[in-house]
Amino acid sequence: MSVMQISVFLENKPGTLKKMTSVLAAHKIDLRATSLAETKDFGIARLVVDDALSAVNTLKENNFVASLTPVLAMEISDETGGLDQLLTYFDEAKVNIEYMYAFSGGSNAKHAYMIFRVSDTNAAEAKLAGKGIKMLTQEDLAQI
Repeated sequence: MSVMQISVFLENKPGTLKKMTSVLAAHKIDLRATSLAETKDFGIARLVVDDALSAVNTLKENNFVASLTPVLAMEISDETGGLDQLLTYFDEAKVNIEYMYAFSGGSNAKHAYMIFRVSDTNAAEAKLAGKGIKMLTQEDLAQI
């Protein structure tokens, strides 16, 4: 049930991020979640979008270096301790989180959503199954 995350390498200079978002907007690609990490010379934008395959192809056609990576997308209760409870399941299953970021539930204020990058997405899904965690699919993302 993983979703696809797009990683885009961006030169670390003014306007580069705007160029990327302009390409996505012009092609009607809707961002669901973003994370930006940087170093002195370049940044990595991590994106979860409504249509990952279309987005990565569009970015490549517009001279961006972009790749797809499977990640886990999970719904959590938007209340105190919601993330802590979810991380308890990861801890019990001994699933290491490489990085994570969140996005809000939009009109559904009772939930938030977390994106997790783990070393083995399939193994993590199997270990976390049966815990009552709502794992999102790519199709779910188009509905949020």
